[in-house]
Amino acid sequence: MEAALAFADALEVLSRPETTGAVTRGAARLLISMGYAPLAEVCLPNGRRADLMALGPKGDIVIVEVKSGRDDFLTDRKWGEYRPYCDSFYFAVSPDFPQDLLPAEPGLMVADAFGGAVVRETENVPLVGARRKALTLAFARLAAMRSF
Repeated sequence: MEAALAFADALEVLSRPETTGAVTRGAARLLISMGYAPLAEVCLPNGRRADLMALGPKGDIVIVEVKSGRDDFLTDRKWGEYRPYCDSFYFAVSPDFPQDLLPAEPGLMVADAFGGAVVRETENVPLVGARRKALTLAFARLAAMRSF
């Protein structure tokens, strides 16, 4: 019996890329349920790449940075460079991620491959109109190009 439980526990351990994929998928599903249209791996004007960027029904822009684990968060500090390109910024992590590592300012989503939940809201800081227009146009063009 113990061997069967140990085997079942081993099946639930995901690699870092698998965890990233599952959290990304769940966060995207959460955004869709909230009325957003998400795209994965979106290049920003500063050369950074957002894990998820989503356009809301009122034109608001959300960026989600997916963190697969403790080491991923501790070695990757570029998330601050995403904030100027969105109205709202969130981290998305798996249910077993040590949330006390994360800063308090960004929002927080907890997600798995099937969906997620917003655990902490973030402050909405509206983009300047010209930047919003440029980002929305770039987002629409990227979405259209990905359909081919």
